Amino acid sequence: MISRYITEDMEEKLLSPFAVRSKESRGRLRSEPQCSLRTAFQRDRDRIIHSKGFRRLKQKTQVFIIPEGDHYRTRLTHTLEVSQIARTIARALRLNEDLTEAIALGHDLGHTPFGHAGEEALDEIHPGGFKHNKQSLRVVDYLEGDRGLNLTWEVRDGILNHTGPGIPSTLEGQVVRLADRIAYINHDIDDAIRGGLLNIEQLPQECLQILGRKHSERINTMVCDVVQTSIGKDSVVMSDEIKLAMKQLRQYMFDHVYIGSEAKREEAKAKQVVQYLYNYFCRHPMHLPREFKQYDDETKQNVVDYIAGMTDRYAIRVYQKIFLPSPWVDKEEMFNLF
Repeated sequence: MISRYITEDMEEKLLSPFAVRSKESRGRLRSEPQCSLRTAFQRDRDRIIHSKGFRRLKQKTQVFIIPEGDHYRTRLTHTLEVSQIARTIARALRLNEDLTEAIALGHDLGHTPFGHAGEEALDEIHPGGFKHNKQSLRVVDYLEGDRGLNLTWEVRDGILNHTGPGIPSTLEGQVVRLADRIAYINHDIDDAIRGGLLNIEQLPQECLQILGRKHSERINTMVCDVVQTSIGKDSVVMSDEIKLAMKQLRQYMFDHVYIGSEAKREEAKAKQVVQYLYNYFCRHPMHLPREFKQYDDETKQNVVDYIAGMTDRYAIRVYQKIFLPSPWVDKEEMFNLF
């Protein structure tokens, strides 16, 4: 059996000087015995994959709310694509692939139902605002299991800083931050074309000339550029040319898909669902599930924890149960049907 010590020894010999070694982790929130087989970062990855929050990602919106087609991305498939891209970059740069994968798999655990519409809804109404990266950290620190997943400092840092103003402290976290952008820009284009919202000729042609016309070509161009630009450096970056082309493509998607497109017309309703649920449970905290009834002075945070963890379909069911009338069934008439 390959022990943890052999894997740690292989990391010492094979990884870049800029990579994080598993045995050099800054540790966990609570100390615990190490696994004889898996490294600290391998255990983190496994804990995330086996969590309930990870399974719920399969029924959370990526861009298009509750799409009917089988091939549109969900928050789970987005997470898997981020993980694949991030692992490719990490391996090429000889970074710690296990740490990279753990961060990638956990980065969106705190995302709301209905994607960014749900995030905006909570951010507008909850005191202090709401950011899904901070909620992802709260999920792994407190909400999963009895006392959280107790992940390593490096994984938690990467999850918190995969978006927003903060920069991950590790190169592995920086890889995930870029892989997240590479994944969503390209798969959102693919989904928008599939949904008839745009065609390839409508995209900025100067960007396609640099990045590629096909989905796979664009990802390959971006990934190869990150690797070539970052080799031997203590940061993970893109070249100015590729970064500008990606930024222009991202802006085009905001202008023509992310905001105001036909596929996004349900977002106002989705935000209403989230905000109505928030207001209702703040007024009636006794109706929260038992695991979300902690302390009276944390009612609003408990409500946010409950709502942010909902899938799209579950949020709609709870909304219907609370706010829509249930049909009354005449028992005698029902009996006569048989």
